Amino acid sequence: MIHPTAIIDPGARLASDVSVGPYSVIGPDVKVGPGCVIGPHVVFQGPMTMGARNRVFQFASVGEACQDKKYAGEPTTLVIGDDNIIREFVTLQRGTVQDKGETRIGSRGLFMAYTHVAHDCVVGDDVILANTTQLAGHVQVSDRAILGGGTLVHQYCQIGLHAMTGAGTVLFKDIPAFVMAQGNPAKPYAMNFEGLRRHNYSATSLRALKEAYRLVYRQGLTLERALDQLDEDPDSSVQVFVASLRASQRGIIR
Repeated sequence: MIHPTAIIDPGARLASDVSVGPYSVIGPDVKVGPGCVIGPHVVFQGPMTMGARNRVFQFASVGEACQDKKYAGEPTTLVIGDDNIIREFVTLQRGTVQDKGETRIGSRGLFMAYTHVAHDCVVGDDVILANTTQLAGHVQVSDRAILGGGTLVHQYCQIGLHAMTGAGTVLFKDIPAFVMAQGNPAKPYAMNFEGLRRHNYSATSLRALKEAYRLVYRQGLTLERALDQLDEDPDSSVQVFVASLRASQRGIIR
């Protein structure tokens, strides 16, 4: 399971069935869970923890020190969940002490070739980052978000549940839950109704979300006035949308 050319530090802890390909390097303070497959020419640096059944393709760099100039070698960490696919030349970096000291990635994600997750990001479950998508530091990506190829995300941005971007999108502000965005700078276009249908959102919720989107983006209302109306909506999906609007720190795309 471990290729003879791979270099495994004695301080690394790998489950007994982990596979490591030729010329890969696993550093100290690295924990890798059962069923993981690590391809050739991969570098893991700790402290970091990876869960079960992840597959890492060649030339990925996982758990390396971040690129923040304030970073001074503190023992920060990267935590990765289960069942992720990490493709060629992906870079996933540890956190900084200026934040929580941790970069966290959920489960069942797809990180396509050349994607980058910078220090202190929090990436949820079932997220897709298409080729060359780049997350700056402190970005939060909620569950089931899909970022199209070449999406660039400014530091501290928040991307909501089921949000989606088109190829080449540049984000300087937050995307609320369910919203689809495109452009440089990003502009809202609609809600991700097809994705919501695939996840069994009810027709009632879809109608309520369509009206909520209209109030925020098509009526010319201030955000405060739109929220005043949406606060009365009993639909739970609308309240998820409202919560993502209220949680925004950088302001939402409009």
